[in-house]
Amino acid sequence: MAVYAIGDIQGCYGPLCRLLDKVKFEPGRDRLWLAGDLVNRGPQSLETLRFVKMLGESAITVLGNHDLHMLATYENPGRLRPKDSLERILSAPDCDELMDWLRRRPLIHHDAKRGYTMVHAGISPQWNLKRALSAGRELETMLQGDHCDEFLRNMYGNSPRRWSRKLKGWDRLRYITNVFTRIRFCDKNGNLELSRKGPPNPRARMYVPWFDVPRRRNTGLRIVFGHWSTLGNVKRKNIYPLDTGCVWGGCLTAIRLRRKKDSVISAVKCTQIQKPTITPELREWP
Repeated sequence: MAVYAIGDIQGCYGPLCRLLDKVKFEPGRDRLWLAGDLVNRGPQSLETLRFVKMLGESAITVLGNHDLHMLATYENPGRLRPKDSLERILSAPDCDELMDWLRRRPLIHHDAKRGYTMVHAGISPQWNLKRALSAGRELETMLQGDHCDEFLRNMYGNSPRRWSRKLKGWDRLRYITNVFTRIRFCDKNGNLELSRKGPPNPRARMYVPWFDVPRRRNTGLRIVFGHWSTLGNVKRKNIYPLDTGCVWGGCLTAIRLRRKKDSVISAVKCTQIQKPTITPELREWP
């Protein structure tokens, strides 16, 4: 059995099919790990959702910020933004079924046997694996429970910036949400900086990528993640970024996850669907 992890698809169903053909993915035999943001910005979010749902146990998906925004828009269509491409999902006859399936996806997936952990954006520098898994369960319980719509109304915002076990209520859940689905930069004390979206600046003293925060408590985890299309090439032990800007005209990338050997990279070039406000420094894959 082969396990392939794929970065942000964002409704680019055509490139997804080409990439699966390229790696010779076989449902039932192989497994897909999808790093979130299945939908939005690309032209075929509905087809992407239907396809991944149809794969059943052959695919494991964690939720990304665009997926959560999809759920919030389902509860309140007034949340639609000019750049969103979610209308076809909202008007689809199977919309209710798709949204119920989507809200039951996890925020974090850990495979102890294979030795990888997958999230959409990152893990708080203050969390070890036990804390990260516990935080994921908290948010999943809320999304799958009777107060999901209330949470979705209160999840937006950039505060609080730092984790504390004393956090409660919407502040606690918003911090967990922002870590798993939005984190890129932190200061060296682990405070989130969510307004920055560009590539890292090697000369920056104040803000660093979340995985470069000193004394990060999860350095022993091999972490697979997406979300950061402008990140560029990263050569860090145990760090596997997968968002290579498919919707922005970059690539859709997959890595084959192996227990001991280095991961094998495959990618397909993508047609530009959206024009970025920040020019992505997209990685060139073979």
